Parts: sequence; structure tokens; C-alpha cells
Amino acid sequence: MSEACNIGYTPVIDAEDEALTRARLVHVDQYYLRVDTIAAANAKLIEAQGRVPIVEHWGEGLLASVDGLRFVVPKRTINAGPSPKYYHFKRAITWLNAVNDQVAGIGQMVVPGTPRDSLHILDALLNLDAGVKPEMVATDNASYSDMVFGLFTMLGYNFSPRFKDLNDQRFWRAEMPGVQTGDYGPLEELARNKVNLTKVSTHWPDMLRVTGSLVTGQVRAYDLLRMFGREGRPTPLGQAFAEYGRIAKTLHLLRVVDPVDDTYRRQMNRQLTVQESRHKLARDICHGKRGQIMQEYRTGQEHQLGALGLVLNAAVLWTTRYLDASVAHLRTLPPQEREHEVLDEDVARVSPLKHANLNCLGRYSFAAGPPREGLRPLRDPATVHLGEDDSPEEE
Repeated sequence: MSEACNIGYTPVIDAEDEALTRARLVHVDQYYLRVDTIAAANAKLIEAQGRVPIVEHWGEGLLASVDGLRFVVPKRTINAGPSPKYYHFKRAITWLNAVNDQVAGIGQMVVPGTPRDSLHILDALLNLDAGVKPEMVATDNASYSDMVFGLFTMLGYNFSPRFKDLNDQRFWRAEMPGVQTGDYGPLEELARNKVNLTKVSTHWPDMLRVTGSLVTGQVRAYDLLRMFGREGRPTPLGQAFAEYGRIAKTLHLLRVVDPVDDTYRRQMNRQLTVQESRHKLARDICHGKRGQIMQEYRTGQEHQLGALGLVLNAAVLWTTRYLDASVAHLRTLPPQEREHEVLDEDVARVSPLKHANLNCLGRYSFAAGPPREGLRPLRDPATVHLGEDDSPEEE
């Protein structure tokens, strides 16, 4: 809580509790707060989130999104980068985090906040804490390129970026030299550009080796994309990945613009909305020091933002369990006491990221925790609940 809220030790110290003395907190911070221990704890929360019955109405964990949340770092550090578009003359870091459709943060990564930070998205996906491997990955427009499409497809992901310049996108057709293909029908005029499949077949063995190196962690995707790209002049192997990616890109575009079935487009937009809502909750939790990260070294930045991801998942799990209990309670009421039916399609639209009940200000007490078994009693909406400073109105 101290690291996630960016508030230091003072608000969480309790001199009467041995586990919460300053000396003990400093010891735990130095010896136990590490990337691997945070990932292991996060895996427990992800597994618990997936076991809550209401989660099955939100998804199966096969849809995920990856996006970055930027934090200004006022300290002198080599791990922060400039991006005038977002923070003018200041330098910052980007916290890339992956969220699945069960609203669980399944992975995270801290990178310098430069305009090219989105190239780390694939690295974040290849180092998830837990959860099933997502099949569809939604992102914003910043991470798009034909080469990225090729790498995602080779690794078994359906890459689904949201284009802001959809009218300028090209549609591609795949034709082998000397092989007669059929008519594309109404898309004949649209798909005028042809994929060079010769480049793909020539470099296919090398493409498989690159994919294996990524899966086994021998090389970073960020380094490969920079090496293959060469400042806009791709290498022959980079061109092969780009040609292969144009096939997946065209299929993605066709699903996005499908005038009959908009399910794909809705799934993508809904997941990106979940990501943005999680970022808003993260901003509210990490409120101390004006939301700026004061850690100078990358290790400290990873520990602090890793703790933020852990607290986020804990808050989401807490809300999810009570949402599930509320829905179960409403469904067990006698018909005459129900104001309306609780439909599955309505439950699918409930979000555990709403946090009007979450107060991050003041001092933090860990003495009064939840009951050892079960949950706290649900509130009756017809009952007036008074705060400590409130008094009932006189008649």
C-alpha cells in the first residue's frame, strides 16, 4: 500500500503492531519486494479472480489488451525518456500492463517513456504473470506496423489495434506467382495491393527461428523490431515479416469494417475501455507526490509499479467477489420482492473497476480486516447509512 499509493511509510506505520513498525517495513521492502515475488503474488490474485462465478459473464481470459500508463520522473535517471507530446520538457517512464477480459492484470513492464515505448508491447505479452494465453490482443494505434502484425501472427496472437486513420489503410491480396486465383467479388477493387509471398517463403526458416528465440526469451521483441526496421529501411528478414503481417492486417481490417457483424469491433473497443478504466483507478490509487515516481533506478521503479499492479488486482478481486454476492442475492429473492430480473446480458456489463467506495486518503489501518470466512453483510439500499460525522435529521 505504501509503494502503490506513493505515500511513503508514515501513513501505514503502527508502532503498536510489530509487523507495521518502520524497521520491519524497511526490512520487508529491501528483502522481499522483488519482481519475482510480486509476480508470484499477482498470480494468486489472477487465479482467484478467474474462480469467481460472475467472471464467466465477462469473458474466458482469451481477450486481452496492452497499453501504457505514463508517470513523470522528476529525478535524474537514465531509465526515463522524453516525449514532448505527453509531458513537454519533462522525462517519464511508461508502465505497460496487460489486462484480460476477466478484468485481471496479467502482466506488466516498466520502460522509458519515449515515443517508441509501444514497441515493448510484445515483450510484455511474452512475460505474463499468470492466466491463460490470450488469443486476441487489442491495442491503440501507436503500436501498429505491418512488421508487428507479422510477429504477433507468428506467435499465435490475433493482433487487433484500433486505427485512427482507417480511411488510409491498404487492403492486400495474397497470390502465388504463376497460380491462378479466384475473383474477390466486391473486394476486387479494394484489394489492389499484392503480398510478396516469395519473400515470405524464402525467409520462412529464419522467421521460425526468430519466433523460437522470442518464445524462449533469447532475444527481446523490442530489439528485433528496431533491428529489422532500420529507421524506415527494413532488412530483408524485416520485409518478410511485414509481407506476412499484411495478410493478418487485411483480415483484421475486414472484421473491423464488416457492416453486418460488428461483434469483433465491439469486443475490441470494450476491452480497450476496460484498460482505460483500470488506468483511471491506478491514477486514483497512486495519488501521493502528485502521481510522480521518485525512484531513480529501474529496479525501484519496477518494484513500486509492480506493487501498484498488485494492489489494483486486489481491489478488483474484492469488488468482483461482492458483485458476485450481490447478483446471487438478487437472484435468490422471491419474485414478489424483485424490482426487476437480473439478466445475464446485464451482468456482463457490470464492471469491478468502479471505485466510488474506495478512499485512498488519510491513515491506513490493517487491524479491522474482513471476516475470516465469508463476506461482510451486504448493504440494504433502503437503509440510510450515516458516516461518523453525520447525525440523523430531526423531524
